[in-house]
Amino acid sequence: MTDAVAANQTYLQGYLAWLRNEKQYSELTAENYARDLMHLFELAAETRLADLKIHHIRRYIAQLHSQGLGGRSLARMLSAWRGFFTYLMRDHGLTGNPCAGLRAPKSAKTLPQALSPDEAARMVDLPTDTTEAIRDKAIFELFYSSGLRLAELVDLDLEPMRADIDAGEVRVTGKGSKTRIVPLGQFAITALKAWLVVRDHLAKAGEAALFVGQRGSRISPRVVQLRMKQWGIKQGITSNVHPHLLRHSFATHVLQSSGDLRAVQEMLGHASISTTQVYTHLDFQYLSKIYDAAHPRAKKKIKEKI
Repeated sequence: MTDAVAANQTYLQGYLAWLRNEKQYSELTAENYARDLMHLFELAAETRLADLKIHHIRRYIAQLHSQGLGGRSLARMLSAWRGFFTYLMRDHGLTGNPCAGLRAPKSAKTLPQALSPDEAARMVDLPTDTTEAIRDKAIFELFYSSGLRLAELVDLDLEPMRADIDAGEVRVTGKGSKTRIVPLGQFAITALKAWLVVRDHLAKAGEAALFVGQRGSRISPRVVQLRMKQWGIKQGITSNVHPHLLRHSFATHVLQSSGDLRAVQEMLGHASISTTQVYTHLDFQYLSKIYDAAHPRAKKKIKEKI
């Protein structure tokens, strides 16, 4: 290992510790930062971080863009790099931030996908013939009932959740260590109670986590993602099913039923209403499909085109 690579690893571990301890970021968020920074280290190769200039960073972003990374991914990555250099300036004496003032190339806005209500119902209607299936059903019902993020769900602990189930709500700590309370649907409550009955068959003694994996400790985000993908195939869902898809489906279906954008914002834990407004576009898409399928003028227009 060269001196530059060794130094980068030391800086990275210090930065991740700062994110976890000072910024109170979750383990999953810290891992995402680490992944973005590894791209920087690979591109910089033997160039010392202190020697990087804005033209280096601009070239790296161009390279990643040419490899197919979109504007959103590049903007996230550039933000991670910028924060890392800010940390190095404050704690390790770097004299400048080579990412300052740089912007990622824009990419076309894409709407989040959502399952149809029938698909969502099929996704959570799992057979409960094994302990793992009972757990998975509780996880999926909780995603779809309350719109949790993956990191929020795996961070839930057993004892607070017992009280939350009785109260018909769930208290979660989201981005920026902000706590919010969202309602639990009756199907989710039933599924969670069923999981609590069999949880001790998997959980190690003294394990605090609500959801555990085969080894009895807190379930990992990756396991949740894999189990959901496998169940999506078994349940005949043609979309690539992942935790955020159920979160998007929750938001879309609540908005379609209520029209209350502000309430959806609160339940999702969005800091800005503009982030939530994307679901109004999904709602409009849904209404457009209904119109095309049901309105006699729309049908006539389709026939004329044929």
